[in-house]
Amino acid sequence: MTSNTLPGPSRNEVQAHRGASALAPENTLAAFQLAAEQGAKWVELDVALLGDGTLVVIHDDSVDRTTSGSGSLGDLTRADLDHLDAGSWFGPDYAGQRLPTLDAVIAELGRLNLSANVEIKQHKHHKSLDQLIEAVEASISTRSAVTEIMISSFDPLALAAMHRREPGLEMAMLWGRPPEDWEAQLAAIPAATIHMHYKALSIGLLEETAKRGIKVRAWTCNNPMELVSFWDAGLTGVITDNPALFLR
Repeated sequence: MTSNTLPGPSRNEVQAHRGASALAPENTLAAFQLAAEQGAKWVELDVALLGDGTLVVIHDDSVDRTTSGSGSLGDLTRADLDHLDAGSWFGPDYAGQRLPTLDAVIAELGRLNLSANVEIKQHKHHKSLDQLIEAVEASISTRSAVTEIMISSFDPLALAAMHRREPGLEMAMLWGRPPEDWEAQLAAIPAATIHMHYKALSIGLLEETAKRGIKVRAWTCNNPMELVSFWDAGLTGVITDNPALFLR
């Protein structure tokens, strides 16, 4: 059996983790553009608030790791974004990439015909969950007709709050390994999707989720061979740093 004949996800179930982050700086427009070039239909991205309430696309609660600057997001404002290089750390070809706002990313996704899994990050500097959810809702409301949105989070309260505002969106609970009461926790949100670490996958769990109509996507797998045995058991999709590996 060749790599082209191995079981795998449909094209619509391959999500580019923080964009094509194996090959471009994560959570930048360059990474999302590259994901589109590879043929991905979905990107996964992280959102958090700056101190002035600006919603930006970044994983961490500081800019230290992925930009030329330093400091907590809570100490920054939108004006500071013009002075941060979010690409040089990855490689000289990406010098000058900016830490993007979610508004800018949503606009770019429309141009690229991409959809997005928006992961809501809860950080200590955030003033309130309501402020965060309101900002996310306002930003995704500007999306074009070609851009679908799903919401994911490790925080069930964030998902529940988002569901109350946008009940038509898919909500995905993020877990490294789902707890024993996963079904009850999903029902309380309510959500019908689990995003879990690929190393925690099991045939038994997938059979149980499939029986209950629960979708399961695996994060962050960069080797298609590690998921081969799970597709027939009910695995729905994959979130990967290099979508091209799953789009052959």
